[in-house]
Amino acid sequence: IAFVNKMDRTGADFYAVLDAMRTRLGANPVAITIPIGAGDIFTGLIDLISMKAVLYNEQSMGSLFEEVDIPDDMQDIAAEYREKMLEAVADYDDHLMEKFLAGEAIPDEEVRAALRAATVDMSIVPTMCGSAFKNKGVQRLLDAVTYYLPSPLDVPPVKGHHPDTDAIEERSCEENAPFAALAFKIQTDPFVGKLTYFRVYSGKIKTGDTILNVATGKKERMGRLLQMSANKREDIEEVHAGDIAAAIGLKKIHTGDSLCDIQHPIVLEKITFPEPVISIAVEPKSKGDQEKMGTALEKLAEEDPTFQVRTDADTGQTTISGMGELHLEILIDRMKKEFKVECNVGTPQVAYKESITRSVEQDQRFVRQTGGHGQFAHIKIRVEPNEQGKGYEFVNEIVGGTIPKEYINPTSQGIQDAMKNGVLAGYPMEDIKVTLWDGGFHEVDSSEMAFKIAGSMALKEAARKANPILLEPIMRVEVVVPDDYMGDVMGNLNSRRGRISGMEPRRDAQVIRATVPLSEMFGYATTLRSITQGRAVFTMEFSHYEEAPKSIAEKVLSKANS
Repeated sequence: IAFVNKMDRTGADFYAVLDAMRTRLGANPVAITIPIGAGDIFTGLIDLISMKAVLYNEQSMGSLFEEVDIPDDMQDIAAEYREKMLEAVADYDDHLMEKFLAGEAIPDEEVRAALRAATVDMSIVPTMCGSAFKNKGVQRLLDAVTYYLPSPLDVPPVKGHHPDTDAIEERSCEENAPFAALAFKIQTDPFVGKLTYFRVYSGKIKTGDTILNVATGKKERMGRLLQMSANKREDIEEVHAGDIAAAIGLKKIHTGDSLCDIQHPIVLEKITFPEPVISIAVEPKSKGDQEKMGTALEKLAEEDPTFQVRTDADTGQTTISGMGELHLEILIDRMKKEFKVECNVGTPQVAYKESITRSVEQDQRFVRQTGGHGQFAHIKIRVEPNEQGKGYEFVNEIVGGTIPKEYINPTSQGIQDAMKNGVLAGYPMEDIKVTLWDGGFHEVDSSEMAFKIAGSMALKEAARKANPILLEPIMRVEVVVPDDYMGDVMGNLNSRRGRISGMEPRRDAQVIRATVPLSEMFGYATTLRSITQGRAVFTMEFSHYEEAPKSIAEKVLSKANS
């Protein structure tokens, strides 16, 4: 299902979004509500199933509403979109099709049943409208989740793999199947501590049961189990297949971890999180805040995998990284309100990265002789650029036991440790493929630590020879601007090294889509407000990393190394 949000914003156009869903997303949207007005005059919506208008009380922020007859000036468009809706779902109910062709009245229950069948079949996307901020339309949205989305019994068995053999494993949504669940959210509660939200895909779990966290290989005991309902919670004794619940007492669980029966391990599909693109330095305002700040940052990072905390070993400076200025502002505000920590905040810094542009081979030996056993490791690696966005890839081509199996992973770990601090200015390295193809060991002096150090040294040396480059984050920007200001906005985006990727008319406004380096977007909200007299809005999200122009790279590296 789809929800067209922000209908109260300037330039909102529900019908243009329906067209865009067809042309840009390849979806088949079917409107089941349509808006009454848009922007400042968005007052409610028309339910095309009940054929009633829903008007919201502005003073109550949408908590109060009434159903009335459809206004006369909207009768025609409501009838038009109801007919489109019925045409789209008639194929899924012969009885409904007969009534539709005969012009007979169709009960709401029959329409919903046909909509659900078409949704589960993924033939249509029921589409609604509203304003989440003002609680308009969200009631219909929650009802639609219940009416139209498939239950756990409607979907095929979930697939995963065995952590040891990598064999494909399946789990059906049945209570007598082995327990399998996914931890999808971590939350810190001031009263009960750490809350782990999880969805059960198969089997059941009771309070006090012991489970396996596949990510760590550790066993955990289920403490209290809670059924969550918004900000209310209820203690329960058992959670069944298909349920979502929260647990208290799981200590080493992180977002995305697979939880399962000890005797039947399975790794479910992992959650992929985007890399942070912006960083700022923070420091406590007083000694009393020092310890509290560390605890607060640790808990916030545990809750949010896109938020990272790093402390410089040399300077002791703490740097936090996230997905944007607003993201970090919210987290700093939470530190003050929830953890009572006051801190000084530095200027936002772009999270640059480093990579390489050519392939090199490195023959690396690590030899250290002290009293007693020494340290020895010998590796030969090939380092080359990887596909954009593919990250780190390690290939083991060792044959004949020239390097024992137990030293392969430590070698890779050493390489990854070295990639955390690049050779240009200490920025993390990205999109690198490393192939371990030869080497040697000593039966007495070789160890996991020796090969880890050799891997780190080899990567550093290879990267210096592989023509390293600076990568900068590129953001996907969308600006909704009145026609009168379009030229000024486009000119400003071009001055920020932006590349216009498309434009789309929307009533009395234009939607401008562009890709812009993050470093050029600081202060853009203020500038946009100034050049459009506050009549334009924009959204921004991370797109990808790409090589920074030489002039920009020189400035960044000079500042970083000064």
